[in-house]
Parts: sequence; C-alpha cells; structure tokens
Amino acid sequence: MDSWQFKPKDLVTVPNLITYVRFLLVPPFIYFFLKENYIMAGVMIGLSGLSDCFDGFFARRLNQVTSLGKILDPIADKVTLIAVAVCMLIYMPSILPIMLVLVAKEFLMLLGGFVLLIKKIAPPPANVFGKVATLVFYFTICIIIFLKAVFQIEIMWLILIGSILVAVAMLVALVQYAVIFVRLLRENKK
Repeated sequence: MDSWQFKPKDLVTVPNLITYVRFLLVPPFIYFFLKENYIMAGVMIGLSGLSDCFDGFFARRLNQVTSLGKILDPIADKVTLIAVAVCMLIYMPSILPIMLVLVAKEFLMLLGGFVLLIKKIAPPPANVFGKVATLVFYFTICIIIFLKAVFQIEIMWLILIGSILVAVAMLVALVQYAVIFVRLLRENKK
C-alpha cells in the first residue's frame, strides 16, 4: 500500500513539469474554442494529450514516479476533461446527458481520492478502464462536434448512441475504481 509522501524536490521533476504544461494548455483551449477557432483548440488538446503520454513515460523512464505526480496527473486530466466538457456543452447543449455522467463520475472519483489522501493513502494511478473511458469520451465528442462544426449537422441517433457508449464506459471505469478504493481502505485497516 502506497502512502502519500510530499517532497519539495518532487515539484521540479521532468514529468511533473510536463504535467504543469497540461494545466497551462487549458486556458488557450477554452479561448480558441469559444472564438470558434477549432483547429487551434484541437492543437491545444492534441498537445495536452501528447504531454499526458509523455509525463508517464518520463516518470517511468527517469525513475521519477512521485506521490505528487500521482496526484497532479489525474487532476490535470480532470481539469482538461471538464474544460472540454463545458466548452462542448456551450456549443452543443444536446450532449447534456454525456456531461452529467462525466461530471458525476469525476466528482465521485475526486471525492474518493480526497478520502484516500485524508487517510494518508496514495490514490491509485489511472487504470485501463479509466483510459478507455476517457478515449471513448474524446472520440465521441470529437465526432459530434466535427459534424456540427464542419457540416452543420446534428445526427440525433449518433448523439444518443455516443451518449450511451460514453455513459457505459464511464460507469465501468467508476465501478473498477470503486473496487480499488474499497481494497485500499481494507488494506489500510490491517
């Protein structure tokens, strides 16, 4: 069982510096998206996605996996995801069901992470179910927005199917994280 240990030197590791870049990419994404410059908004999200891959790669490669990084990485994911969700919702209110499931999942996961930190247990890293849920979310939203932005069409059955796929992926990920959460709490009692 990992315990939470903050070390000041962890603030300036290569992977954590890359994670800070993800936070810095959120405001330009919002700006470009709201100005309807979807290409630059896409570039910002693309850079964010690449930096998400590289921070984990460098953390393992440079042996710089830190407690702080384990906390910052999912927070950066959630901040980015919520910024994308809010922008998409402003642009296309019909995706509200996807956003409600997303917000509920993210809130419960943040709450669970907070509980673990209070108990001095390091929250677990992202697992495959969480990564797949995020991928399904981005893929679905990008298709819906691309069709609306480029062709000015909303295909309701596609939005419905996409909403269902995202909801299922998010709920499966949430259940998987709940199992890990309960296991960590049980191990902590021993």
